[in-house]
Amino acid sequence: MAVLSSAPIPLCVDLDGTLLKTDSLWESIVFLLKHRPLSLLLVPFWVLRGKSSLKREVTARATLDYAHLPYHQEFLAFLRAEHAAGRPLVLATAADQHLAEGVASHLGIFQQVFGSRQGINLAGRKKGEALARAFGERGFDYAGNEKRDIEVWIHARQAILVHAPKSLFSLVRQMTAVERVFDGKRNAAASLLRAMRPHQWLKNLLIFVPLFTAHRITSEPVFVEGVVAFASFCFVTSSVYLLNDLLDLAHDRPHPRKRFRPLAAGDLSLPFALTVMPLLFLCGIALAQLLPPAFSLVLLLYFGTTVAYSFYLKQVIIIDVLLLAFLYTVRIIAGHAATGVVYSFWLLLLSMFLFASLALMKRYSELILAKRNGKALAPGRGYLADDAEQVGRLGTASGYLSVLVFALYVNSQDVTRLYQYPQLLWLVCPLLLYWISRIWLLADRGEVHEDPIVFTMKDAVSYIVGLLIAGAMLMAS
Repeated sequence: MAVLSSAPIPLCVDLDGTLLKTDSLWESIVFLLKHRPLSLLLVPFWVLRGKSSLKREVTARATLDYAHLPYHQEFLAFLRAEHAAGRPLVLATAADQHLAEGVASHLGIFQQVFGSRQGINLAGRKKGEALARAFGERGFDYAGNEKRDIEVWIHARQAILVHAPKSLFSLVRQMTAVERVFDGKRNAAASLLRAMRPHQWLKNLLIFVPLFTAHRITSEPVFVEGVVAFASFCFVTSSVYLLNDLLDLAHDRPHPRKRFRPLAAGDLSLPFALTVMPLLFLCGIALAQLLPPAFSLVLLLYFGTTVAYSFYLKQVIIIDVLLLAFLYTVRIIAGHAATGVVYSFWLLLLSMFLFASLALMKRYSELILAKRNGKALAPGRGYLADDAEQVGRLGTASGYLSVLVFALYVNSQDVTRLYQYPQLLWLVCPLLLYWISRIWLLADRGEVHEDPIVFTMKDAVSYIVGLLIAGAMLMAS
């Protein structure tokens, strides 16, 4: 008489979109985009040889940090509990075998790994048939997340759905029992909006600074041109933020705050971001056509500089902060170019020193955080944690030089062209000295979290100082 086996039914687990909130192939492609961009020229040839070859070639050239990939934490906790209870777990994925084994080795809970190999793309029907051969019809349970997993569930005893569309539940229930459902489908629209960083659009208000300092802010045609320029810059800067987040995935995920960014957290899919990014850029360029050609050139200069910064120059000491200062100042140049307001040498010089100080503060804050976390290097930067003190000295010196530039302007003949009572502008100097000294002191305490511009926009004292400065300039005019 045959004895029925009492061994627990193995649970086979999909990787992309199920165990991970991201797609491992796209993760590898983004890695190549950052570190080996020329190798992407070979992708069409790899595709011609089949999807399994594409995965093998891309995976062989990419190095992923398995410890910081965005896992579905609730589902992963469930798997750990099942493993502790003695249930056999199997990683069954269309991802390349080598990559799948890397994930399995890191997690340490899977007994077997089924992945794509040369000539075999283990997805859909092929995956279902492979698991049925290994464990028998209805001899395994399967956890998946998308419609093509139906071809696996028809062979499974029970199904587990992880962050799957609600429409999929009713389809799966018709062919097998549903053991468990893990909810939490991501909201792509909300995640995209967060990734576009609308709060950072406040930086683009610098476009209006030339209008204010030239006393042209109340001119309706000039103001409308400024609004169009502002909107154009918002589209392009959002495109750049998406690119920056894509390239910084490896550095953002271990970071205590940046790991919550939509792309780093897996809340926004990588192919969707790669599609939206050029569309945002094109929208910005389209709006720029309503303005003088000089504005389009400035916009392209900003975009090209930012791309170079994102790919490499952010890792070059001092050059990185000078470029950050330039990227702030170029918004002021864009305001001049869009509206035809005459360029001010004094304004551009002051902005370079002031924004260099803020850029150095951004690096200083990162170095202070790295030092407190016991790290010798700032991730993704060219600085040592021990450079913090010197960076702080450079930053405060640059900030005070901006005050000196303003004082020289007040003492020049140029000031009389715009101000009837230029003596009142001397009031601005102590206000600037106070604000720069205070924000650097707060940075030294660790209260300025990496981006001083965003901090300023949330700081009540900065608003008060700004209003006092504006009031002094209005009285002087």
